[in-house]
Amino acid sequence: MNFLWAAVTLAVVTAAPYFAYLGLYAWIRPNGSPAQKSEWEPSVSIVLPTYNEAGIVETKLDDVLAFDYPMEKVEVVVVDSSTDKTREIIREFFADLDEPDLVLLEEDERRGLAPALNDAYEVASNEMVVKTDCDSKVASDALREAAANLADDEIAAVTGSNVEVLGGSEVESGYRGVQSHIQQLESHLDSTLIFHGPFSAFENDALLPIDPNSLADDTELALKIRRQGGRVIFDPAVKYMEASHSQFVKRRKQKDRRGMGLIRLLVQHRDALGGYANYGKVVLPFNCWFMIISPWLMTATLVVGTGAAVSMFSMGGVAFPLAVGGFAYLGQKDLLGPVQALYSVFDTQVSLLRASVELLKGEGDGMWDVDSELREAFE
Repeated sequence: MNFLWAAVTLAVVTAAPYFAYLGLYAWIRPNGSPAQKSEWEPSVSIVLPTYNEAGIVETKLDDVLAFDYPMEKVEVVVVDSSTDKTREIIREFFADLDEPDLVLLEEDERRGLAPALNDAYEVASNEMVVKTDCDSKVASDALREAAANLADDEIAAVTGSNVEVLGGSEVESGYRGVQSHIQQLESHLDSTLIFHGPFSAFENDALLPIDPNSLADDTELALKIRRQGGRVIFDPAVKYMEASHSQFVKRRKQKDRRGMGLIRLLVQHRDALGGYANYGKVVLPFNCWFMIISPWLMTATLVVGTGAAVSMFSMGGVAFPLAVGGFAYLGQKDLLGPVQALYSVFDTQVSLLRASVELLKGEGDGMWDVDSELREAFE
């Protein structure tokens, strides 16, 4: 019986902040962007970091030209450390174009994403700076939607929503759906934490250097901007598409590393807890719970719950961990129907637990490995 009460207590404690956030969401009913959006047409620097993108970079540049925006107001800042023909393709692409302007920063060796971005942000000369990943597709109206948010004097940065997961991952689609609701709530409360690599836009005057070893460069920049006084928000009208896996093992490579970056960032900025209005009082504490504390409590709940089931039902209690395993198996196969989103959150908690363990072991650097399967999904 002690096992049972311990398992129930752990489950209640683990779930309590989530139900509190659900209650807050029901009370506030956030919808769309909290910014006072208005028409604005600033000059734009589009920052595009590249590494061995020969197979997809031309598609990405076509994507840039497809923006519903005057190209005479756009410059494309490419920072490249490739060993393939990426640079040659980029130069050839721009050779016969009068606009947009190209700024090509060539690196002789690969230093990691964060140092490359610092160099790109330093030379970006226009009023609005947009960072986008090469292996993503962005809606044609994204620049206008982002600029409309930044026209509000309170808003210094804006990120968007993954409206379609390339590769058909229902696991990632479910998680992004949950995440978009959380980010809308956070933005209406004050500011959101997570910024997304496929599309993030910043006021040039708000840019700050990021840690050269950062694994969460977009989120780190947004967090630093919020700490210096600007609001950083999520707008679902800013749309992009990004590729992702559903299979459990394949997702670990993609998700665990993101988790490491976010956890490390939260630990580095733990002094912000309690300050910066609702950002430090609500948003950061919830994300610390979700990313750092909850994964360990979830694991403890499963372990103690298994002990309680075995102590009460002997070998029949093994049905509990088998049920959890079946839930995970069906979830990675995208077969859970209306509760697929719940599995997506569970899957993310697994990644965050693994990320915590890797960080405790001292793992993690600023280098990202190319995922050839996701590149194929993008193509």
